[in-house]
Amino acid sequence: MEAIWLYQFRLIVIGDSTVGKSCLIRRFTEGRFVQASDPTVGVDFFSRLVEIEPGKRIKLQIWDTAGQERFRSITRAYYRNSVGGLLLFDITNRRSFQNVHEWLEETKVHVQPYQIVFVLVGHKCDLDTQRQVTRHEAEKLAAAYGMKYIETSARDAINVEKAFTDLTRDIYELVKRGEITIQEGWEGVKSGFVPNVVHSSEEVVKSERRCLC
Repeated sequence: MEAIWLYQFRLIVIGDSTVGKSCLIRRFTEGRFVQASDPTVGVDFFSRLVEIEPGKRIKLQIWDTAGQERFRSITRAYYRNSVGGLLLFDITNRRSFQNVHEWLEETKVHVQPYQIVFVLVGHKCDLDTQRQVTRHEAEKLAAAYGMKYIETSARDAINVEKAFTDLTRDIYELVKRGEITIQEGWEGVKSGFVPNVVHSSEEVVKSERRCLC
């Protein structure tokens, strides 16, 4: 029997090439670490259900984007239809951290008129002895942009679940408060399928219009 979910959230994972975006997503969606993978060409798609509260599930559509410049024109098209994202840098690669600002500015341009909730992710925290970015400066940058900060490791499965789940919960709270709404023509948030649950009279009317049998 197909699982039931309250909402579908579309998430995007961005950051420089080689920071470990695909490894992080595969650890989250497949529960395994892929030691070596070919660079993402354009965009790859993954999905998984997350239970944010007992009996309350969110379906995540996760878009894995290419970090290489030559694919940016493809990946930019996915910003606008995403409600949330993980912005990754590699804690052992200072350049990837310095480029966080560039990624955020690019997103701001292409997401209009919608918004994306981001979490800043310092990846490969299992390589702490090779660290080039301190936790303090990463937290400071995240705070400057109103983001949460978390450090993860796909290899050792550290905080991978937490990164995606925390982001999902933050978006869910914004949806509940009405700060993010379902909009026609926007793929960021969609209603799920919950049988025998009616949220409002408006939804009943919509349902009756759809079912003219």
